Amino acid sequence: MYSTTTSEVYSIGFIPIEFILFACLLLAISLFHKHVLPIAVTGLTIIFGYKILFTSMEMLPHLTHEMPTVFNLFGLLVGFEILASYFEKSGLPDLLPDYLPNDWKGGAALVIIVGIMSTFLDNIAAAVIGGTIAYKVFHGKVHLGLIVAIVASSNAGGADSVIGDTTTTMMWIDGVPALEVTDAFLGSIPSILIVAYFGGKMQDKHQPIQANSTLGVSINWNYLIASMLIIIGVIATNILFEFPAAGVWGAILLAMLFVKTDWHHVPAAMKGAIFLLCLVLSASMMPVETLPKPTWLSAVLLGFVSAVFDNIPLTKLALSQGGYDWGLLAYAVGFGGSLIWFGSSAGVAISNIYPSAKSTGRWLATGWFAVLAYLVGVTSILLLAGWSPTFH
Repeated sequence: MYSTTTSEVYSIGFIPIEFILFACLLLAISLFHKHVLPIAVTGLTIIFGYKILFTSMEMLPHLTHEMPTVFNLFGLLVGFEILASYFEKSGLPDLLPDYLPNDWKGGAALVIIVGIMSTFLDNIAAAVIGGTIAYKVFHGKVHLGLIVAIVASSNAGGADSVIGDTTTTMMWIDGVPALEVTDAFLGSIPSILIVAYFGGKMQDKHQPIQANSTLGVSINWNYLIASMLIIIGVIATNILFEFPAAGVWGAILLAMLFVKTDWHHVPAAMKGAIFLLCLVLSASMMPVETLPKPTWLSAVLLGFVSAVFDNIPLTKLALSQGGYDWGLLAYAVGFGGSLIWFGSSAGVAISNIYPSAKSTGRWLATGWFAVLAYLVGVTSILLLAGWSPTFH
């Protein structure tokens, strides 16, 4: 049975048709992970066509509103692939075995380092750097459990800093005080420790860490400086202009004066970026005018929703509604995207390095500990800080 509301949202029963189309898109991605890009493009086309033909949604203003997010994410995902290349060529990953523990704690330490980096560096960059290091120190044999742990740690670390994640930056710009977001630390710390433990253990059984650095390897300072320029650029332009992609590409253009840039990495990164943007745009057209009443439970549930429904529009709606505990919400929508590989931009970025991560079934089965870490994290925040909703 079809019904129409005053806002022209057509439904089958009580489920809007847009949600049914979006669910079919996500299911197809989960089942046919080797063909995610054409599936995502097809799904976006169908949803877009439906909105034009059967609803009164004004698409041009909507797309214009979404373009800054689209350009920013595209620039970050492609640019950070070049950052990974620079960082690998700097030689620093080859020297890290001398400083990381030689057993499972080596992988765990790497995961913790990623979490720390993402508090002051974009979580996508932290995940890409962590994935690049892992490829080196584990001879290219990186277990999916460690990949999940790296993504989860980058998202957890980014959630407690207004410059660590797009969603927390959005809160800051909208008037949420930076200190209110830092309550997410109470959940991020135990979450990072949990995923570090399980990721390190799984990796050690699969492929132990390299005991010592490769003989004869030295730091290539030009590539290391190029990497640092990108890191500085993303932080500076995020704070100054809320557009970190500009800093990434400005640094890349400057680095081209003294290092060779491997552009052959770009096509694969572009495919990953287009895939994510198709999901973001599809999610942005869902008829979600309001969220449930702000409670600690609804905030926790939004974390699970963010694993399949892009957290950027969720955060926009939460800011418009008000009345959330922003530290808990930042942790929930930030870390929640770790539960599925395409649930966060960090997961999509690292899947460019490890295409095998694109199996949703394997991600869920191997990375089950991310759900445990999420639940421990939200429990920790609620026990130590409570539910403190505010209207900014």
